[in-house]
Parts: sequence; structure tokens; C-alpha cells
Amino acid sequence: MLRENANDLLAFLAVARERSFTKAAAKLGVSQSALSHTIRALEERLGLRLLTRTTRSVSPTEAGERLMQNVGPHFEEIEIELAALSDLRDTPSGTIRINAMDHVLEHILRPKLNAFLPQYPDISVEICCDYGFVDIAAQGFDAGVRLGEDVAEGMIATRIGPDMCMAVVGSPAYFAGRTLPQTPRDLTHHRCNNLRLPTNGGLYAWEFEKGQEKLNVRVSGQITYNGVYPLLDAALDGFGLSYIPHDMVEPHVAAGRLIHVLEDWSPSFSGFHLYYPSRRQASPAFALLVEALRYQA
Repeated sequence: MLRENANDLLAFLAVARERSFTKAAAKLGVSQSALSHTIRALEERLGLRLLTRTTRSVSPTEAGERLMQNVGPHFEEIEIELAALSDLRDTPSGTIRINAMDHVLEHILRPKLNAFLPQYPDISVEICCDYGFVDIAAQGFDAGVRLGEDVAEGMIATRIGPDMCMAVVGSPAYFAGRTLPQTPRDLTHHRCNNLRLPTNGGLYAWEFEKGQEKLNVRVSGQITYNGVYPLLDAALDGFGLSYIPHDMVEPHVAAGRLIHVLEDWSPSFSGFHLYYPSRRQASPAFALLVEALRYQA
């Protein structure tokens, strides 16, 4: 009975955290129908409904929320302890899951992982590209990446990149016959490509700073994306101005494919940091990866 309940509870936790039978089934490697049958069987044994199902969403009931909050952490502790058993192996091993933006992956993680992973063939890294601030513990990640070292209580932040500067860029074709903006307020006369952030669903306000003056400008245009790489392509295509990390546009500016404007207004942000729970007992594999990613000025 205990073994059966443990397997079914793991299935329930996956559905409750993913808020989706489809995503949970894919994560567990089972069919959606089999997973649905497992959850129904658990609910029948308990005599309680654990999940509220609609055609569009799945969410825990009051009983399901209580079960997730009280039982879920114990399974996490078991997983952490099992991972820690890799200490007994001669070589570090295990899978490390990281949540990060695609920009971080391309400019920071991928170059360092290309050097790190060949040294440790028993270590695997899984990266999920996401612009939202997720609960890494609840979503089953070992670590996440975000700008700055200001993280939630109980988290450790390790710098993995230099300070970052943003840039407003447009193509020579776009600027043909147009006046280059001299101040951020001039952007109201230009077609700008917007970024929608998943955290709050709103459009990102372009941030500027010059001396003691700081401005946040709401821009307008015909196109909105939810990632910085499409914004780069839009600028290269001559579709308007884009506000994106400077390290992405630098080679295109040097080659004359893009023009960097408002340079004296470009703000600088604290670099990207890897964050992870302080209570996490670091496995040798995770500790090695943190050191490999740590930024050396």
C-alpha cells in the first residue's frame, strides 16, 4: 500500500506543479490517459478530490494544495539525498537542471559548458529557456539565472557574468530619411519593437539613465515579441528600433549592419547571477558546475 501510494503521490505532485496532465505525462514518461487513471485511483482511495479539472486548466483543490505543501518537500529531500550519494562514486555524476533566458544560454552558459562537460562525461545539464521568474524548487530546477544578486530569502546568488549594458539599435535602412533620436523622448517619433514579459504580461518599458536623470519610456510599434533574439532580427530587417543587450548587437554595429543610438543614455545593470537554495546540499557535480560558471573579473 505504501509503495503504491508513493508512486501515485509522485504522479499527483507532477500534475499539481505543472498544472497540466500533458506536461506532467511528458515529464514522467507515461501516457496522459495512464496518468489520469492514476490520479483518479488515488482520489478514490483517499475519498477526496485533489485536482479541479476544466477544459483549459488543472489546479489543486484545498485538499490537493495541502497535500502538495506538506508531502512535496519530503520527496524533494529524498531526491536531494539520493543525488548526494554520488559522493560515493569515483567520478562526479548526475543531472543538473537550470532555468535561464536564451540570451544567458548563448553568451554565458553555452561557452562555459562547452569547456566544462567534456571534462566530466557523467554529468548532464538540462537547460530550460524562460523569461519568467519561476519557483525553481517547485518546478524541479536545481538553479536559475537572473540579473543582479537580489534574490529571495533562502537563496544563494553567484555571479556568472559581467555587468550588462543595454542598447537601442536600428538598421541603416530604417534610419534612411529619418532623424536619429537625441534623447529617449525622441523615441515617440520612431517605430519601436516591443518586448512582452511573461512575469506580469505587460510591455517592457525601455530604461535610460544619464547622470542623475533616469527615464522609463513606453514605446510603440507594430510588432511585439517575447524574446530578445526576434527583436534583434527585427532591427536587422529594418523594421524599427529594438532595445536589447549590447553584447548581442556589438558585432552587428561593428560590421555596419546596425546603428547604436542614445549611447550616452544606455544604462548598466548588475550582471547575471546563478541562484539556488541555500538549504540545498550541493552534490559534487553541482559544486563543480558552480565553480565553472563563476565569473572571474
